[in-house]
Amino acid sequence: MLQQKLQQKLQQKLSPLQIQVIKMLEIPNLELEERIKQEIEANPALEEGDDETRESEDKIKEEEDYNTDENEDYSLDDYRDEDDIPDYKLYQPTGGEDKREEISMESSTTLHDYLEDQLHLRHTEKEIEQLAEYVIGNIDQDGYLRRSVESMVDDYSFQSGLIISDENMAKAVELVQTFEPAGIACFTLQDCLVKQLERKKQTPAIANAITLLKKDFQDFSQKRYKQIEAKIGMSQKEIKEAIDEIIKLNPKPGSAWEPEIVTNSVQLIPDFILENEDGKLNLILNNENIPPLRVNREFAELLDDYTNDKEKNRSKKDAALFVKQKLDAAKWFIDAVKQRQETLMRTLNAIIEKQHDFFIDGDETKLKPLILKDIAEMTGYDVSTISRVSNSKYIQTQFGVFPIKYFFSESMQTSDGEEVSSNEIKAIVEELIKNEDKSSPLTDDRLTELLKDKGYNIARRTVAKYREQIGFPVARLRKEIL
Repeated sequence: MLQQKLQQKLQQKLSPLQIQVIKMLEIPNLELEERIKQEIEANPALEEGDDETRESEDKIKEEEDYNTDENEDYSLDDYRDEDDIPDYKLYQPTGGEDKREEISMESSTTLHDYLEDQLHLRHTEKEIEQLAEYVIGNIDQDGYLRRSVESMVDDYSFQSGLIISDENMAKAVELVQTFEPAGIACFTLQDCLVKQLERKKQTPAIANAITLLKKDFQDFSQKRYKQIEAKIGMSQKEIKEAIDEIIKLNPKPGSAWEPEIVTNSVQLIPDFILENEDGKLNLILNNENIPPLRVNREFAELLDDYTNDKEKNRSKKDAALFVKQKLDAAKWFIDAVKQRQETLMRTLNAIIEKQHDFFIDGDETKLKPLILKDIAEMTGYDVSTISRVSNSKYIQTQFGVFPIKYFFSESMQTSDGEEVSSNEIKAIVEELIKNEDKSSPLTDDRLTELLKDKGYNIARRTVAKYREQIGFPVARLRKEIL
């Protein structure tokens, strides 16, 4: 049975401005720049610039209107697009009146192009050449074949409708493996390294390196040098000379042709810049590529026209509603950007105040224990807001660029009861490992003992966790033959 009744209840909802601010806090400056461009394109009520530039723009426009009649003569070249290159400029003569060769617009070749050029210089059977082209197409950017001969035979037969043998596909693979760079088109790292060594001038060290890789690659990769001595019968000196030859090789022979976009994608742009002026720290928000924003004045005037219009019909009301929505969205967006900047600066200033000693001299051992809740209490923001601020953002200091999360760490107690940051312990572990005897590296048990001698009572599993976080493998894999 349906019933109607009145009910009162409290419900917390986020305003459009709050939603905008939350979303913007999560993204770094590089993404914010793209987000602003998208908003300007989507909202005609939003534009770049501030009130000062608007006044100067009005003056320039008045001068242009005044001088319009004096500049009516234009040449055709004024309208020509610089990028609109005539077809005849893309060709060069090749000896004949009617023969023209198109000029290549590419300045570099890919790995596949380089291998195919070598293939076309070889005199081989037509079928093997076609299969070799297919093999080249299956080589990844590191220079490896990640597929077996049998799977390539199956796919090639299905695509071409021809029946080919595993033997011919294997011949095509062997042909491509003779190309430059050495080690190309191999199935495994072991085979890749061996093929590179076989191309070198054969010396006792090279011969030992080939033997080591072929007979005991597993022990070599795990640095089990005593097992290698027992199995192959090499002395420590011979093993060291062989390893010296192996480490000169390229484990990724195709890496020289790595796409430029992949290389450039790792570029890091800091969101904050911290300057130290005679001991006084000055924080700057890196807004170099973030344009100032304002509401489009013409769009705002358009709303006034609709509002003051006495003849209001359905279409004009709809138009006025559309304009108002766009203006409100533009104002919310501008306010969200301003609130984002204020929140970021307030949060980072609190972090700098807490970690002041580190920012003065860069000594990692001076980093204090710090959690999100500490900064939330200092700034008055929620813990979730501090988390969003510290996520995916970086600060540039005179000691390098650091992620904001780097300054947050767990609290540990020394034997004297003093609280220290886990970053301080990591720095000590890193220093111990860097100064260890490489022929007999420090085990996690030994690192734990050394830390206890320094007054840090922590468990072995914690030491292992810190060692992994700072990027060091276990002791056995750090061992070297001196």
